[in-house]
Amino acid sequence: MEIAKNKRAYFDYDIQEKVEAGIELKGFEVKAVKSGRINLAGSYVLIRGGEAYLINTDIPPYQAKNTPEGYDPHRNRKLLLKASEIRYLLGKAQEIGLTLLPLRVYLKRNLIKLEIGLGRSRKAKDKRDLLKKRSDIREIREAKRK
Repeated sequence: MEIAKNKRAYFDYDIQEKVEAGIELKGFEVKAVKSGRINLAGSYVLIRGGEAYLINTDIPPYQAKNTPEGYDPHRNRKLLLKASEIRYLLGKAQEIGLTLLPLRVYLKRNLIKLEIGLGRSRKAKDKRDLLKKRSDIREIREAKRK
């Protein structure tokens, strides 16, 4: 079951590969994420010191009055990956122009998973071409319905 999707990442980047990872969350954050209160816009994945982190993801508190003092909804969250997967992603991310992005958050057997994508940034012309292609497909679908 999909909880959240980073639509902007699919528009701004050409996704080359995808990897699944777990997220280290606190108990009240788990409840918030399962209720759909997570925002992936503007977030990215960073590998530092042999560990992967999810940076700048917004998880607002599940119950605002019941949240511990000093809770930062934009805190860095550790990603649960094997060491070999981290080394692989680090090697790929060091290639020119590749970025690690969170694509979507979903439930898998009641566990919260994050799909990480290796993406290459699109140029403005490529984005315009993509929009034109989508509008053409939409027009064809509407013509078929009539």
